[in-house]
Amino acid sequence: MTSKKTSFAEVEDLKVAIIKAIEDKKGHNIASIHIGKIENSITDYFIICNAQSNTQVNAISDGIERDIKTNLKERPWKVEGRDNSQWIVMDYSSIIVHIFQTPYRDFYKLEELWADAPIELIPDLD
Repeated sequence: MTSKKTSFAEVEDLKVAIIKAIEDKKGHNIASIHIGKIENSITDYFIICNAQSNTQVNAISDGIERDIKTNLKERPWKVEGRDNSQWIVMDYSSIIVHIFQTPYRDFYKLEELWADAPIELIPDLD
């Protein structure tokens, strides 16, 4: 199986679409971490957000998956965490999305693990 090389424009389109889908479901504290230039990084971007309940975590995940499939014709390679919805990880290869319930995001502090990478904080809409 061959994998296609994703262009910068395609990654940026995916990033923008994921952030919009998170905003549509009222996700909070959205951060986009550009880790692609760090040696041995596993992806180009991490996008991180949090929500107040497992219902909202699921809604954000479902919204991302639906919007990306509809608008960009892409599906995640793998999705983990839907069993308990405390922390859902969606792997789109060039972008990995982390959707946390707020206490779990506060505990794991992924942004601190990638402190060498540029972080873009997206202001909450509400």
